[in-house]
Amino acid sequence: MNNGKPKVIYIHKGGAYTSGIKTWNKRSCKVKKIKVHQCKYLNNLVEQEHRTIKRRITISSGFKEFESAQMTLAGMEVVHIIRKVQIIDSKSTVFKTFFHWPLNVQI
Repeated sequence: MNNGKPKVIYIHKGGAYTSGIKTWNKRSCKVKKIKVHQCKYLNNLVEQEHRTIKRRITISSGFKEFESAQMTLAGMEVVHIIRKVQIIDSKSTVFKTFFHWPLNVQI
């Protein structure tokens, strides 16, 4: 899903990201510039969040089709979010939450 150019980008302190965004901002003078927020440990947070999913992928034999990989990874993301209790719905069970969740989560 593409929603256009972002207003703010959160990146870790990598030099390639910063120079790429600075180049983009210089070339697109008529358009609003992209603001950059840097966090030293942002990459660690992302890696920590996806550690369980990476572990499951390495156990599996791999994916043969892009669409099946996308749906499987989206399902793993949803299960991970539900287990971390980021979705709180006291009226439904875990199965109902998973079943009614839209599986087109962007990865």
